[in-house]
Amino acid sequence: MKELNSQNQSAFIRKMAIDGYAVNVDLAPVKELVSLQRRCVNNLAQIAKYAQVNNTYQAEIMELQKGYDKLWEQYSTQIKDTTY
Repeated sequence: MKELNSQNQSAFIRKMAIDGYAVNVDLAPVKELVSLQRRCVNNLAQIAKYAQVNNTYQAEIMELQKGYDKLWEQYSTQIKDTTY
């Protein structure tokens, strides 16, 4: 239990009884990546809203949006491939 950093003995015992093993996965880097991605998308949305209101840089905004969409698609595919 200590190696897995488990605080709940009951849950740990159930997990071991059902599966026979327990895995401790550090998802901190993935969580940070998702957080950064969300901030980027939020920034892009704000820029797009500003550009739409002021009718400026429409072509550049669309290219940025396509790039973010492609990045998010690649990231989502990679996450689906690594989930158990």
